[in-house]
Amino acid sequence: MSALANTPGVEIVTFGCRLNAYESEAMKGRAAEAGLTDAVIVNTCAVTNEAVRQARQTIRKLKRERPGAPIIVTGCAAQTEPGTFAAMPEVARVIGNGEKLTAAAYDLGDVERVRVNDIMELRETGAHLIDGFGDRARVFVQVQNGCDHRCTFCIIPYGRGNSRSVGLGEVIAQIRRVVENGAAEVVLTGVDITSWGADLPGAPKLGDLVAKILKLVPELKRLRISSLDAVEADAALLRALAEEERLMPHLHLSLQAGDDMILKRMKRRHLRADAIRFCDEARRLRPDIAFGADLIAGFPTETDAMFANSVKLIEACGLAYCHVFPFSPRKGTPAARMPQLDGALVKARAAELRAAGDAALARHLAGHVGRTAGVLVEKPGFGRLADFAPVAFTGPGVAGDILSMTITTSNGRQLSASPALRPTDLAAA
Repeated sequence: MSALANTPGVEIVTFGCRLNAYESEAMKGRAAEAGLTDAVIVNTCAVTNEAVRQARQTIRKLKRERPGAPIIVTGCAAQTEPGTFAAMPEVARVIGNGEKLTAAAYDLGDVERVRVNDIMELRETGAHLIDGFGDRARVFVQVQNGCDHRCTFCIIPYGRGNSRSVGLGEVIAQIRRVVENGAAEVVLTGVDITSWGADLPGAPKLGDLVAKILKLVPELKRLRISSLDAVEADAALLRALAEEERLMPHLHLSLQAGDDMILKRMKRRHLRADAIRFCDEARRLRPDIAFGADLIAGFPTETDAMFANSVKLIEACGLAYCHVFPFSPRKGTPAARMPQLDGALVKARAAELRAAGDAALARHLAGHVGRTAGVLVEKPGFGRLADFAPVAFTGPGVAGDILSMTITTSNGRQLSASPALRPTDLAAA
């Protein structure tokens, strides 16, 4: 969860993914256009029951802290469960994902308390121009929204709608804009970004988009890709990974599980061997690459042996950054109707999977000790390597600088570096 400082009297509290963070930034402008001067906007996430619970808890807390400010609730949970939030006395208005990026939704003079339309009716997604995220060095740029797949555990397509791509020209214009405003690194984001282009003329691929960005915005220092579906990665994307130093050697994969039967019951589009094969090939093309992955523990019907396959996948794929989720049944999804595991068992498996992920991160970070590399400064004393490894350092450094540093130690969670030697324009050292 994050809160953004906005126009006086207006606060946006953001839950969930990078796309939500991007949209919250755009929502600032829409709220200002509507003349909103005193309100709290809560941009929710629906990926788990816990995410919805946290949003409701935060709304109640915000009302105690700012009793006179109307609370507007939007985001994926507002789209999928508008009645849940409309029933809360603390909430003044509920806005769907299709409406939250329009100024009219923030006109509180309108008596319509719930404004949530059918998200599946949306056919286009445009770029929402923003100047950047304050003084952040890293900026997210939306290239896609929605998802055409129907994984049995996932509620997000019902919160985001079907897949819709932002046009190439709009993406390039947005990236030029944020780079002109000081962004050193751009992260392409969306719900299912490997589906980018399927609905555009000529059906271009994500790799084509990456190549165009790097060619047409030469002043961009670093380009990073957010979560992607490895089975849909195209040849042009792999070629760019091998040849373009400004494309960061870091991919976060939507793997979810390491057992073939569970993957089939999840209705995923890959098998265990596909995930391993992709990681091996990407590592051959870019030896310094690091992988992150989403993994679910305790999916319905998961046996001890099936769970063990997910644990072993961390080493088999050489994962460094594991985002582990205990399975959470979401009403309206097929997985919610499957035989559920005991909650204590799910929690224990999630803890075991996280421990394996922590050990993998420690091994990955240890491999950096003694090396000199470029660190993108995010804030004083903290930055990240090209492969997303976190680095604490002493000495000068302004957000957006890429400094050449020598990695001295690792505590298993982040690296430490000697004082910065000099700024460099290298996108990846």
